Amino acid sequence: MNKKIVFFISVLSASSLVQAGWQDTLQGILGGGNSSNGAVSALSQTEMAGGLKEALAQGAESAINSLGKTDGFLANDLVKIPLPEKVEGVADLARKFGGKKYVDEFVTTMNRAAERAVPEAATIFSDSIRDMSIDDAEKILSGADDSATQYFRETGGAKLTEKFKPIVKQATDAAGVTTAYKQMVGQAGPMVSMLGGDDLTDVDGYITNKAIDGLFMMIAVEEKRIRTNPLASGSDLMKKVFSSYQ
Repeated sequence: MNKKIVFFISVLSASSLVQAGWQDTLQGILGGGNSSNGAVSALSQTEMAGGLKEALAQGAESAINSLGKTDGFLANDLVKIPLPEKVEGVADLARKFGGKKYVDEFVTTMNRAAERAVPEAATIFSDSIRDMSIDDAEKILSGADDSATQYFRETGGAKLTEKFKPIVKQATDAAGVTTAYKQMVGQAGPMVSMLGGDDLTDVDGYITNKAIDGLFMMIAVEEKRIRTNPLASGSDLMKKVFSSYQ
């Protein structure tokens, strides 16, 4: 079996932090190229594409692992989903009059919904990796520190919204405090819309967008780590590819 596939499968099988099944989606998407222990030399197209696919898969796996579990969002200050900005004034009043636990529950619900949705990204990311062209690979490798992250966003962003939102809605509908919020803004109708727009009226859309932003943020962190220190980033092929583009 190709060394890089063995490497990637071993990474995935070591993780049991997210719901079963999503790891299988990312397995088997890497194609072409063999690892090399020799000095960095001119890269073939196969090596370039193979090394980049490894890096994309590693970045996706790392982000899903870190976020698609209990407290993946809630305990991570980089991506924790806060109350919509225009709700903060109401929340402050609620806290003053004994409603702090409801505010906290609302925040927890939003983050739990995001954590539940994130593993669904695996299928979309695997498609993006599989469909990557040589031209795409060259642009990513010679581009900015977040070029791979932006590739994922461009090729999968809309699909992530479509995939995440029903899961988010199901999670928030099952939570009493979030259901109460939805009912409140629904009854307020035009008055709520006048106060501030979608982040007040579409809580599921707000959570979905924040979940996707958080996912790409964590992928960008992993991408920067790989680019900054390619010799500590994984397989020999990845080291060769990213060292060549430093």
